[in-house]
Amino acid sequence: MGCQLFALCFDASRPLGLARFWSGVLGWELVDHPQDGVALLPSDDTGFRLRFLPSQEQKAGQNRMHFDLTSTSLEDQRQTVARALELGAQHIDIGQLPEEGHVVLADPEGNEFCVIGPDNKFLADCGFIGALACDGSRDVGYFWSEALGFPLVWDQDEETAIRSPHGGPKITWGGPPLMPKAGRDRLRFDVAPPVHGDQQVEVDRLLSLGATRIDTGQDGTGQDGAGQVAMADPDGNEFRVLTPR
Repeated sequence: MGCQLFALCFDASRPLGLARFWSGVLGWELVDHPQDGVALLPSDDTGFRLRFLPSQEQKAGQNRMHFDLTSTSLEDQRQTVARALELGAQHIDIGQLPEEGHVVLADPEGNEFCVIGPDNKFLADCGFIGALACDGSRDVGYFWSEALGFPLVWDQDEETAIRSPHGGPKITWGGPPLMPKAGRDRLRFDVAPPVHGDQQVEVDRLLSLGATRIDTGQDGTGQDGAGQVAMADPDGNEFRVLTPR
């Protein structure tokens, strides 16, 4: 059995403020857990939580992953945009074209996300979070398919997408050319073995699939004080392997 996608982590200068923004947009419950910190728990079949971690590093460049939020109608799209703007989002221009039918916004800490129009067939059977759209190669799509045990639901022209067998958002990779990596990834995966699993066995499995360890500078092993192992996928995107959950 592969590891589970436990959380999508956001680095934030104000973790609680950013969590409140996304709680308002998504309608998810906000919790402050002694072990996991400020987090949002999904109220649908998303399958992973959002964690908000304190960081003093400034955002540098466009994130390599962002949410695509779906709409049931043009009015629903307009209401989602209006709600996000009221909560502190802003319109941004990343080169999108008017005919593409989606609205590009940034959250209060500059993290990009899109509100997709109602005619998007690729996300038609998904929930409000239709996709976690990532910049990445075909190989990294294959890696995460094997790592998480999520089947490929798209594999064409070097673009890939995977989805949990239980539903929830698609995770997509747009293929080359990849955007340059600008500092630490502000959005990252936390993965974890199942409750009766073994962290080291999982780390070894991920290494065999093409991941690498990252030296955090703490003890040379890639582990921090909480026993979390820092790794990178084949495209160099950072993630952490937690203890069994």
